[in-house]
Amino acid sequence: MVYLGLGTNLGNKEQNLRMSVQKIEERIGEIVSLSAFYVTAPWGFASDNSFLNAVVCVETPLRPLEILKETQAIERELGRTSKSVGGVYSDRLIDIDLLLCGDIIMDEEGLILPHPLMTERRFVMEPLAEIAPDVMHPVLHKTMKELFTSSFSPQ
Repeated sequence: MVYLGLGTNLGNKEQNLRMSVQKIEERIGEIVSLSAFYVTAPWGFASDNSFLNAVVCVETPLRPLEILKETQAIERELGRTSKSVGGVYSDRLIDIDLLLCGDIIMDEEGLILPHPLMTERRFVMEPLAEIAPDVMHPVLHKTMKELFTSSFSPQ
């Protein structure tokens, strides 16, 4: 099982997420679950455009670097022209982040698993805790629900 974070803040946001989910199912594997769509403020940069975020769980035979290659191809197909570099973020039509890939822990050029910033991002942890509350973080050894509730107080 692999968990992917989805985000968009340009164009028809709901359509952007739905198209990315469709392409993920076509190219990566069967969609096991999809979170609700969450409207969120931009994280790490200023923008007048709010985000629509979700998390999807996919059953896939692909290995992590193959998944990354496919998600980047999907981003390009949906109109994303550049990736964030060096912690500098900007508006985007679609962003697909590889969050968790089973209990794999890896640190290779271009891919760190689990995603190193996931636990700092409410827009990731809230939908992840929604669809995978009992999934264990392979490094922190806490469930997604535990990580979410300990990091983000109720609003």
